Amino acid sequence: MTGGPDQPVKFGYHGPMLRYLLIPVVILAAAFGTVYVVAGRAAAPVIQIHQPGKLVGQDSTLDVSVEAPRAAFRSLDITLEQKGRSFPLFLLKSTTDATVKQETPDRIRITRSIGRRAIPELRAGPARVVVTASRSVLRGLRTPQATATHDVDVRLTPPRIGVVSAFHFINLGGSEMVVYRVTPPDVQSGVMVGREFYPGFPASGAGVTNADPSLKVAFFALLYDQDLNTPISLYARDEAGNQAHSGFDNRVFDKKFIRSRIEINDAFLQRVVPDILEHSPEIQPAANNDLLADFLKINGDLRRIDTDKIVNIAKQTSPEILWKGPFIPLGNAAVESKFADHRTYYHDGKEIDQQVHLGFDLAVTTNIPVRAGNDGKVLWADYLGIYGNCIILDHGMGVQSLYGHLSSIDVGPGDVVKKDQVMGRSGMTGLAAGDHLHFSILVAGHPVNPVEWWDPHWIEDRVMRKLREAGAGTSPTPSR
Repeated sequence: MTGGPDQPVKFGYHGPMLRYLLIPVVILAAAFGTVYVVAGRAAAPVIQIHQPGKLVGQDSTLDVSVEAPRAAFRSLDITLEQKGRSFPLFLLKSTTDATVKQETPDRIRITRSIGRRAIPELRAGPARVVVTASRSVLRGLRTPQATATHDVDVRLTPPRIGVVSAFHFINLGGSEMVVYRVTPPDVQSGVMVGREFYPGFPASGAGVTNADPSLKVAFFALLYDQDLNTPISLYARDEAGNQAHSGFDNRVFDKKFIRSRIEINDAFLQRVVPDILEHSPEIQPAANNDLLADFLKINGDLRRIDTDKIVNIAKQTSPEILWKGPFIPLGNAAVESKFADHRTYYHDGKEIDQQVHLGFDLAVTTNIPVRAGNDGKVLWADYLGIYGNCIILDHGMGVQSLYGHLSSIDVGPGDVVKKDQVMGRSGMTGLAAGDHLHFSILVAGHPVNPVEWWDPHWIEDRVMRKLREAGAGTSPTPSR
């Protein structure tokens, strides 16, 4: 302390000592400022709104992913805003109806229902999904925040769907066709048979002239293993998730299928198993070169894999009917096996397996020309599991034909072929005991009885009559 009676009292240090004291303070302040600025530049959480799309309906889904280092969030709120009201969809610190899944160490995914059934107060009209997320940086020194919004339209009125054609008769394992009308015309629609969906296509693609977009045509089937009382109805679903069902007149008829006994010997196993395994990497061979165990995998697992693959191939179908008149079978052929033949397999006198053969096995002589059953476009021309060298021909609107066990293939994917055109030659590739053609008709990838498609009377009654009544002009004309 310094100063006389007439001078103010002065505290502190003077000169260099004061400067030395201020230097650490300035350094700390500068460091803090630098850290504060850098923390402020830290990335905010990354938000992606995957669903809903443009519409929300009675049953819609929220699907949001949010990403931050170590998935550590200070706050995460999701709301649906409409007409001044805010509906909470997810709150980080409270229990909600949402499902949270950690996809990566840094990213979580949140899903839940957000349609009218989940939020009864929801009304038709515009709405907005709002997602806000923040994270702490440097123990909360800064809090980078991000917000994402997504505008939707709430649509609560389901589509309307109703039948146009009349007299629908379907055999177990067989096919049918229905003409119907759906509004709005751009929704997903078709026929539900139990849990199986068969899509509809614009009637203009079936030759119905001046057809408005709401008029549709759908081919469908009652599969060989479905119950005779399986529900059959028209079905429509819009992008908002609103659904409509409508029954229509139909009569179902039972069909008896044969049962057969198939003897498997070692010579057969040695011929077919190694070749199929070579072409089918999805099947892991059994240990110790056990051909019988490999055969059982092929006859069961690979058969199921092939079935799924064929269903996916069938989705490439044309929206227009490409075929004309009844399909033609292999000429002068002996029928070695019929559709839905229930086979029991034996080896050394013991039952080893049971499967169902879903096509016709037709044989004449060795390496005969295999001809297209009708006009179409090649979807597949390659090796296909148990079918060996195989061709799948699209005839439009979900109808295809399959040609298996070929020795050679003379067409390729994308080729347009005409009825009776040679596409390859018969053989014994795949799971074939001898030279023959395996022929199947498929509807939406599901095998159906080919006999109907060979029958001009069936084509006339089940297809042509309905198209004429719907106003068809140019359409598939039966050739006699």
